[in-house]
Amino acid sequence: MREVIGVLGGMGPEATILLMSRLLAATPADDDADHIPLLVDSNTQVPSRIAHLIDKTGEDPTPVLVGMAQKLVAAGAGLLVMPCNTAHSYYPAIAGAVQVPVLNMVELTAEAVARAYPDGPVGILASPAVEITGVFARAFSVLGREVMYPADRQRVLSAIRAIKGGQVDAALPILKEAAAELAAAGAPVAVIGCSEFSIVAPRLTAAPLVLVDSLDVLVNACVTHAAASIAPSNQGAISAK
Repeated sequence: MREVIGVLGGMGPEATILLMSRLLAATPADDDADHIPLLVDSNTQVPSRIAHLIDKTGEDPTPVLVGMAQKLVAAGAGLLVMPCNTAHSYYPAIAGAVQVPVLNMVELTAEAVARAYPDGPVGILASPAVEITGVFARAFSVLGREVMYPADRQRVLSAIRAIKGGQVDAALPILKEAAAELAAAGAPVAVIGCSEFSIVAPRLTAAPLVLVDSLDVLVNACVTHAAASIAPSNQGAISAK
């Protein structure tokens, strides 16, 4: 029987749906039962990470995120994921509050990039909050890599807000310019480190450097974990179909 994956979602809601959609597409399946069972808390009322980390005026979302994790585990989740890079600033508190594994999208992404692209600095296309808290910088530093960010952090933040507001076309030029800036500064690869940017990533095909989408990395990790969690008897049943 497949293990249930709990999703701390709602940050934002479209990015949560995108995770589910990509997970559905990435899972080998012939029938409903072959797919990964999910418990999704799409909590759009999580206090703003931007207000807390960047503006320094908002409520700390840690208690809400911890409560979501605990409720998902109580409901039967054996693994937790969180498709929001910025929310990984609160990862230690979340992981420390539950007795099940919590996949770390940031660390998984750093490891994936380091394996595939072992040389040069890594660009980060993400909320300025991840730079403030250093989540990507720490993950890559452990692997001996440096990170770099676009110079105009507020412009990048405006792209996130545009996507959240449904103005995708307004965000695209900003992301294309940011990617070109990182490439010109010497980065051979950049991380799509904001799940809002994952929504528009398929439209960045002409980017002048390789783009690694952290949401795709998380999806692949979920599929790998789910395959490993199937009991041998069930694996035989599935392969015999």
